[in-house]
Amino acid sequence: MRKIEHIGIAVKSLESSNELFGKLFGEAHYKVEEVASEGVNTSFFQVGPNKIELLEATKPDSPIAKFIEKKGEGIHHIAYDVEDIRAEMKRLAAEGFTLLNEEPKKGADNKLVCFLHPKTTNGVLIELCQEIG
Repeated sequence: MRKIEHIGIAVKSLESSNELFGKLFGEAHYKVEEVASEGVNTSFFQVGPNKIELLEATKPDSPIAKFIEKKGEGIHHIAYDVEDIRAEMKRLAAEGFTLLNEEPKKGADNKLVCFLHPKTTNGVLIELCQEIG
């Protein structure tokens, strides 16, 4: 893992959260993107060298909707930038971490992604991200 790629925050309303975080960070989000396969709309903020991803459910049975129902709005995951996602997935599986998907999936912001089960990471959902192309 090379660095924290972004921190994901689950929100009920992207519109009101974009306004709130825009005020907090002193500038507007730079991108909104739907990831239909995950039932989520995302919005990204650049804060210095760091990115914040807001996640809003687009359907009631999506992972974000279930997260908010169970835990409320708040930090959903920490994403790490990796050079070779498949090699990192193999390494982490060999170390005993449980992967939530066996193959990387296309995620937001031009990334291939894979999540690690929070039961194997002290309750923190970890996302691995590799830039596509």
